[in-house]
Amino acid sequence: MRFRDKVVLVTGSSRGIGRSIAVAFASEGADVVVAAKTVEPDPRLPGTIHETAREVEARGRRALAVPVDLRKEDQVEALAARALEAFGRVDILVNNAGAVHFGDLTHWTLKKFDLVMAVNVRASFLLSRALLPGMQERGSGVVAMIAPPVRPAAAPGKAPYLASKVGMTLLAMAIAGENEERGIASFALWPVTAVETAATINLQLGDRSMWRRPEIVADAMLALCAWPPSRSSGRAWLDEEVLREDGVTDFTSYRCDPDCEPPPISIQAMDPDYKG
Repeated sequence: MRFRDKVVLVTGSSRGIGRSIAVAFASEGADVVVAAKTVEPDPRLPGTIHETAREVEARGRRALAVPVDLRKEDQVEALAARALEAFGRVDILVNNAGAVHFGDLTHWTLKKFDLVMAVNVRASFLLSRALLPGMQERGSGVVAMIAPPVRPAAAPGKAPYLASKVGMTLLAMAIAGENEERGIASFALWPVTAVETAATINLQLGDRSMWRRPEIVADAMLALCAWPPSRSSGRAWLDEEVLREDGVTDFTSYRCDPDCEPPPISIQAMDPDYKG
């Protein structure tokens, strides 16, 4: 097991990509801090922190389920404190939670603007700042962001959202550069295709023939975290790119619809010239 007895904190892990990442780490021997807002089941939005925690425990690992509103500074700092109190350290931080909203600039309300900034880049900053000192003291650790490469062509129609996500990417690059000599890796990871999550379903971003399962991002995340910092750190990676470097050439098992290969619409939204 690649991550036996490591401690991993994953935000937004009640469902979707975050849940898949949390469960994948547990399957590889890690204890997991499951952090998200959803505590009670909601038929309109499946998944809770306690359900993910039970999946972690079913794999023989310890889980700590922490409810958190990432917009609140005190709750983010309390999350870090609870993780350190329970496990003594956090080896890997995955800043996965995200707020999504699209629209031309004039259609954005300040409330929506503040939401994407608070949940995406601000919470990632707060949590990274809280957990980095322990990693620096130990001389090892990983800070990962679910965030895209920087592609200015993607800005029209989603500028504030993209600013918040690219802000996460730039945070990862800064952490990588500032900790290059400390044994700490930091990077961003983004899917090539749309992934089946609550966001893609609720925003009606295509259908299952156009999506991959979130496990592709989880598998890429584990691969990156297993690599030495000299190989993984300081880059904005694509999931396919990572898995290809790890020897994976067949992605059919990740399809939501077994008969349809999803188009690369996720990365083409960032880079219209992307050819794969």
